[in-house]
Parts: sequence; structure tokens; C-alpha cells
Amino acid sequence: MTDSPIPYGSDPPAPAALKRSLGVVDGVVIAASSTAATSSIGIGLGVTAGAVGLHLPIIMLLAFLPILGIAGAYSRLNKVEPNMGSGYVWVGRSLSPWLGFLVGWIGIVSTVVFLSYTTTVTGSALLQLVGEGGLQTVAGLHLDPDSTAQSTALGIVVLIAVTFTAITGIRSAANLQKYLLVFEYVVLLGFCGYGLVVGPHPFSLDWINPFTIPSGQQLAQGLLLSVFCYWGFESTFSVTEEIRDPQDASRAGLITLFTMLGFFLLGSFAFQRVLSLDELTGHGAQGLTYLGDRLADQPLAALPLIALTFSAVASLQSGVIPTVRGMFAMGRDRTLGPFWTRVSPRYGTPAAGTIAVGCVAAAIAVASLVIPKVGDLILASVNAIGVVVSLYYALTALAAAARFRGALRESRSEALRAVVLPVLSAATLLGLGGYLCWSFYTSADHFEISPDNGWFMLFCPAAMLLSGVGAAAWAKWARKSPYFVTGRSTAPDLTAEPEPGCETAPGPA
Repeated sequence: MTDSPIPYGSDPPAPAALKRSLGVVDGVVIAASSTAATSSIGIGLGVTAGAVGLHLPIIMLLAFLPILGIAGAYSRLNKVEPNMGSGYVWVGRSLSPWLGFLVGWIGIVSTVVFLSYTTTVTGSALLQLVGEGGLQTVAGLHLDPDSTAQSTALGIVVLIAVTFTAITGIRSAANLQKYLLVFEYVVLLGFCGYGLVVGPHPFSLDWINPFTIPSGQQLAQGLLLSVFCYWGFESTFSVTEEIRDPQDASRAGLITLFTMLGFFLLGSFAFQRVLSLDELTGHGAQGLTYLGDRLADQPLAALPLIALTFSAVASLQSGVIPTVRGMFAMGRDRTLGPFWTRVSPRYGTPAAGTIAVGCVAAAIAVASLVIPKVGDLILASVNAIGVVVSLYYALTALAAAARFRGALRESRSEALRAVVLPVLSAATLLGLGGYLCWSFYTSADHFEISPDNGWFMLFCPAAMLLSGVGAAAWAKWARKSPYFVTGRSTAPDLTAEPEPGCETAPGPA
């Protein structure tokens, strides 16, 4: 199989390179798999409870509000400029090419980090599953789901398999994930709904009172961890050039976001009804398994664990897809090398880039073995991703406000939706991220590789951002990418007229 690069000297529209074969349902499947409600509930709720205690429902609801503003910004921008580069394209045009590149870079790096730790989580879930089946040792080796070495080794095998399915096309990936999602959601609804009814811990108004959270740092960390749980709804915009109607990407993103809100609220209340705070925070990556054991006997008790395993596998597959599409868009603009624009003539997908991303994720997963426990690895990764994701969401929202600033001359309702809400959402996320970084900085006086060390927790997102600055400098002065001159990106033909008040002039170069 030979991949064909797109020559730098030509700017063919993306639909000529990638197949338009997806509908709105496929977009929902990809976004829902990326958001991974089952994994977020089974793992993320325990991590978040470690920060905010028994306030999960209100934290999930409060985090949803700025994310809804971000989703509105994505939808408006996608309507006037559908491009698989999404935030990278829009921020570069409306604000600054440097900031646009940083948004694209953050999206790539954070997703690769996500893939690396999800590889370990997937292996851990499989080890839990075989343990429930009675297999405790193999060749004298005791199987330990909390061992990063064992979990990573098994997870890399799964990563190889899902990378291959991503190569063969999004349609096949989406078809597989549809069945996985149906099973996951049936299990989640059944167990969380049952736990909500029979849980031994009474409902408390304190669960929906954010003012009883002990400190501002815990509130900020809890909100950013919750933002991470919603992260992934925008994956559908990264395949907008492969969706038959680009506006279906916007519909899919919003459908996914509200679906996730419903699941997260249901899961939050159910977990707090069934489990105590110590049980919530003490089981880490095995939280959903513990919930199943508390609510049912075997073999039914294994269903949540199976759902978690399916969710982790789907997350790996759906994480590879948007990352490679974003790098494809950046390769078209020469901000990344021509390798990333190679398209398989057989499958119509960026196959070479897909393989490369899988290899990089596997390498980072191996490097993460310096953190011996799966739970600690999850905490460090989720905090770092939460900080950088809040930044690129905020920049995309500000790009929407700048792009549609003409709406301020329209009706108040239009100005509110197009400008005010994106600005408020961006300010909220930037404030949370900045406050949390300051808290990390002031909470330690030395550096060590531990999720309990503030300087290490600050180092991880800082390394992601600084590497992006270096990569941007290389793209501008070594690759001499025209993106840094014009602020424009190679894009498919627009299929929609600008909304009233839309400013289409390019942003500053």
C-alpha cells in the first residue's frame, strides 16, 4: 500500500483527498466514543471526588456551562469554515497564527498523552476482567491491575489492533463503536439507575452546594477535572470534511454534549448514593468495578467492568482518528511535514500518520512507567490535560467572538450568543486554569515525579505548551509555512454562507 502526499505547491480541497462517507449518527458515535462516558464515570468521578468530595453532581453541572458556550463557538465557526483543523484553523485566522498553531499542537499532544494513559487503563481493565474470571497468575506472574508495567504491556497490544481499524476507515471504526456504545450505555443506565434507587446513602442538598467545598483550589481542580470529562465532544469537528453535510458535525457535537451531561449527572448521584467518599476516592481505576460488586452478584457484577473495557478500547480508537486529521490539516499548511498529508489510495485515510501516532502513544505509555501505580498515572495525566484543554477551548471561543464581533451591531440576543457567551466561557476556563497552575506552583518547594507534587503537576502542562512554541518557531522560520504569513489555512470549499455579523477578514499575521 503506497500513500500519496499532497504536494506543497498545490492546495486541493480536502474532499478530494478524504472520502465524504459519514452522517450525523457517525459523528455522534465518534464524539461519544472520544468523550467516553463510561470511562469518565468509572475513573474520572473517583479522581474528581478526591478534589471536591461529595459534590460531584454540582461540579459536573457547573463545568457544563462554559463547555456549552465553547460548543456554541465551535458550531458557529464550523458553519462558516468547515475544516478538519478546527481550532487550529479558526484561531489562526481570527486571532494569531502563533496562537492557532499552539491550539493545534495542544490538541495533538494532549490527545497523544490521553492515548498513552488510556492504553494503560485499557490494560488495567482487561486485567481486572480476567481476574474476575478467576485467572490470577500467568507463568508464575501475579496479575495486578494497578501495575503500570503489566497494564501498559497488555494495553499496547490493544492499541495496535485499534490503530489498524482506524487505518481501514472511519466508517468501519464508527460501525464497531456503535455496538460498543449501545452495550456501554445500557449497562450504565441499568446499574446507575438501580444504584440511584437502592443506594444506602441518603440524598443530601450538600451534594449540589458548591459553597461547602473546602477551598478555591479544590473547586478549581474539580471543575478542570470535570472539563476533562466533557473533553472529546469536538472530535466530530475534526472529521467534518468526511461528513456528507458539514453541519451534521455541529449537530453531532451538541447531541453528544447533552447526552454526556445526562450520564454524568446520573453517574454522580448514583455513585454518591452507593459509595462513601473513602470508597469513591480509594478505588481509582477500579471504581466502576467496585460499584458493580456492591450492586449485584457475579456474573452480573462483571457487566460494568466489561462496559469499562469496551469504553477504553473505543476511546483508543476514537482518539487516534481526530489527532491524525488535525495533523493532516497542519501538514497541508506546511506547519507540519509532508508525511502527515499522505493518504492511502486504498482506504482514503491518512494511514501513515495513523500508524505514527499509535507508535508515539505507545512510546509515551512505556515512558510513563516511571509512575508505578495506574491511579497516580491517571491523576497526573488528567490534571495536565485539563489545564491545556481549558486553554485551547478558551482560545477557540475567543476566536469565535472575534470572528463574529459584527453581531454586536445586531440584536441583543445575537450579540449574547455570538460574542458575550464565548467570551464569558473563555474567561472562566482561563481563570480556572491560571488559578490551578498558581496553586500548583505555591504548593511545593521541590520537584519529584509524583501527582502529589505541585511542581511536577505544573511541569507537565508547561512542557506541552513550551514544546508547541518551539514547534511553531520551526514551522515559521525553517519550514517557512505560509500559514504564519496569511493566517489562513488550506480549506475545503465552504458550503454555507456567513451568519449575520460574521467578520470574514483574516486575523493578524
